[in-house]
Amino acid sequence: MRKKLSVIVLLLGLVGLQPGPLLADEADHERARKALAAGEIMPLRQVLERVEKDYPGQVLEVELDREHGQWIYEIKLLRPDGAVSKLELDARDGTLLRRRHRHGAAEGRP
Repeated sequence: MRKKLSVIVLLLGLVGLQPGPLLADEADHERARKALAAGEIMPLRQVLERVEKDYPGQVLEVELDREHGQWIYEIKLLRPDGAVSKLELDARDGTLLRRRHRHGAAEGRP
């Protein structure tokens, strides 16, 4: 079963975007805090620093999902060419699992 935690939507302080609606409830935030405290996930700031180095663009949205027992950060980016990419990263160590582009093409898991 896939549990989706919309932990952080529109990263206000970290990337300077305009405020948007908060889609996650308090229980989602608490589960994310517990996962971080237990060492199950990397801090979001650290993940975003890695993404910024390897994938140019503006972060539009970040979600933290739990899929088949694995925590995954999903990061939506607006690339400099205007296209939108979605990165899926292992939340434990920041490893890229998948990268998809707006037109639906996917680059396989490394």
